[in-house]
Amino acid sequence: MIGRRVIAALALAAALVCGGAAAQAQSLVTSLSTHRVLIGSNYTGAQIAVFGSVEREGRTVARPDPNDVVVTVTGPRRHILVREKERQGPLWLNSEQRRYGDAPSFMAVLTTRPLAEMGTEEDARRLQIGLKNKLTPAGAAQSFDTGEARFTEALIRIKSNDGLYQEIERGVTFLTPSMFRAAVSLPATAPTGNYDVSVELYAGTVLLSRQQTSFEVVQIGFEQQVAGFARGWSLTYGMATALAALFFGWLATVIFRRD
Repeated sequence: MIGRRVIAALALAAALVCGGAAAQAQSLVTSLSTHRVLIGSNYTGAQIAVFGSVEREGRTVARPDPNDVVVTVTGPRRHILVREKERQGPLWLNSEQRRYGDAPSFMAVLTTRPLAEMGTEEDARRLQIGLKNKLTPAGAAQSFDTGEARFTEALIRIKSNDGLYQEIERGVTFLTPSMFRAAVSLPATAPTGNYDVSVELYAGTVLLSRQQTSFEVVQIGFEQQVAGFARGWSLTYGMATALAALFFGWLATVIFRRD
């Protein structure tokens, strides 16, 4: 009797090990179309393509349903202040405000299908998938301060209107049963700096694999020289700008002066 129990326990342990190995066998191989975006005088924005494939034991395999891929691009982090305006009589005045000390200046989340089809809202919060969940502190419960949630939604709305926050359902497309592609659009107002790219593979709500890479947005040419001068010689740059404004203002009055 004891021998049978030992054999059953060993069989169960072997099954768990094999099952874990099979789950971990699926992995991602990813690549970017470019690792450097150059901003020149004619820059109007750019598009970064994220390519990848799902592999098992070193071989490319078909994507078993319901596997999902989530691509998240996060730009340089900044201090962002969100103010709420309130009408008092004929005037609109600032009332409450929230400061985000480490918010991404750019963020894009692309998925193979809508988040609602991938799992519940609780699953999305737990896995930190989506714009709102990325900005909500990890581990926050549903009872998270409604005031904070209101300001977070306002931040997402403002940034989305500027094209700096994007949540694109079905933004990841499988070109073959194993290869996928996602296109991330950078607006002309996207800040310079380093951008982190995270590609995650899910089976239902279980994370199977994650790959991380990055690209850089840099200025080149005359714009780079002006930006470097402004940072290194801020006082001189400010005085030169003020003098240039005064000169061109005076020149305009001379040109358009009526006799």
